[in-house]
Amino acid sequence: MLLASDTLLIVIAALLFDALIGDPDFVWRRIPHPVVWIGAAIGFLERHLNRTAWSPQQRKIAGVATVIVLVGGAAIIGFFLEDLLRRRWYGIVAAGFLASVLIAQQSLYRHVARVRDAFADGGLVAARQAVAMIVGRDPERLDEAGVSRAAIESTAENFSDGIVAPVFWLALLGLPGLIAYKAINTADSMIGHRSPRYEVFGWASARLDDLVNLIPARLSGVVIAIVAPIVGGTIGTALGVMWRDAAKHRSPNAGWPESATAGALGLALAGPRRYSERIVDDVFLNAEARKDTTSGDICRALDLLVAACLLQAAAYAALALVA
Repeated sequence: MLLASDTLLIVIAALLFDALIGDPDFVWRRIPHPVVWIGAAIGFLERHLNRTAWSPQQRKIAGVATVIVLVGGAAIIGFFLEDLLRRRWYGIVAAGFLASVLIAQQSLYRHVARVRDAFADGGLVAARQAVAMIVGRDPERLDEAGVSRAAIESTAENFSDGIVAPVFWLALLGLPGLIAYKAINTADSMIGHRSPRYEVFGWASARLDDLVNLIPARLSGVVIAIVAPIVGGTIGTALGVMWRDAAKHRSPNAGWPESATAGALGLALAGPRRYSERIVDDVFLNAEARKDTTSGDICRALDLLVAACLLQAAAYAALALVA
């Protein structure tokens, strides 16, 4: 087992590698990304254990078994890699590089920036195509405000579950914690849906994802609030909106970073929106604020993201100094 100080150094190395290198397309065009392997394992288990002929109770038990196998396997792989690397002089750097693959600082920035750039290069039509790559909403029904709001909400939510949460579990439990978290999060995105096929089988995946994101989501909101002055907001306003409105979101976790972002940017986020199969009639977060979101607000959200990532890195560096 790595010492706490070593684990924090791995966190710092991972954040630096991800910020500088990210996920190079030329690499993942040649070999499958680790998340692809995780997804393949989930798909295999789902095809063999989610049998429609079984009773709901049997399918729920099969879903629980799927999560146990998936998380256990991910943790074992993490333990193996950690044990292998801690015996090498370059172990911390190598572990940091491996961990960076499962952190989404640069990739999140690039995907959201494509929406911002699409407005300038191709107008609303191009922006709709770009935002369809990061959200599940029906892009053809989105105007400029809808596209911009979707991009900003995706930035906030993915800052939590794509950056803060994996780093939190890496710092707490090392590579086993990081890989297990990504397995849980990927399972939730694949089978944690409230649909006839997955509502029972994916119950365990969805509930476990809620649990492991409980603390990171709230940390994300606090970090976003602290850097609110970067985009002209105030810490007090962002915290106040988060405390008041986070519970209004249908997700027990997504409302924290989204409401903090709404308060920091002075925008109303969430609200009614249409997905391919359904309409979600949610209330607005920070409802009294401006609703006519623009592409310029995406720029501000990206500035907020960069500042929040820098603050997180500085916090872990400070912890490493005192560990």
